[in-house]
Amino acid sequence: MPRFIAPLVLTATLALTGCEVVDAGDPGSSTPVQNADQARTELDALTIAKAASMRGYSREKFPHWRDTGSNCDVRDSVLERDGEKVKLSGCNVVAGTWHSLYDDKTLDSPTKVDIDHTVPLANAWRSGAAKWDDDKRGDFANDLDRPQLLAVSATSNRSKGDQDPSTWKPPARDNWCEYAVDWVTVKSYWELTVTEKEKEALTDMLETC
Repeated sequence: MPRFIAPLVLTATLALTGCEVVDAGDPGSSTPVQNADQARTELDALTIAKAASMRGYSREKFPHWRDTGSNCDVRDSVLERDGEKVKLSGCNVVAGTWHSLYDDKTLDSPTKVDIDHTVPLANAWRSGAAKWDDDKRGDFANDLDRPQLLAVSATSNRSKGDQDPSTWKPPARDNWCEYAVDWVTVKSYWELTVTEKEKEALTDMLETC
């Protein structure tokens, strides 16, 4: 199932329904494997820099989850977007199933699902976001247009924490290609830096595509 929706579809849907996000269907013929060449090009273009200081960091400087109308928020939208056979009570997702990219688990309850930032907020802070204002950091933390927000198992999300691919990779090795493409896509769009070890790890992961 596609994990993110074209901006026009999302905007139009939220405007009309106030909360519900429809299944966008197949967003095109591209796959992580087909996107790997673009990801390699984007990775080569990223600035390499040492991880900056965490001084001044807090999650509150990345305001989330934003309202999407009628008591809905971005978390609700991701749960509905990424799930199958989703049932709602108002905007609250109360049932459904989700596939966790990180560990290939099938989750049968929203209570088992975390909404993960592909590029963690703390990693973004260390790689350029410390220089942004809160509005831009909020845009990053609520980005539904890139593969930045994923419904994954709570256990895998908490295992990952704020680590980059040089120190944490999805346990599901078959998904390394997709994860690396997603990571590079987000860092490229937001013009964040990568460390030497991070780039090496991403390069290796893209070789699995």
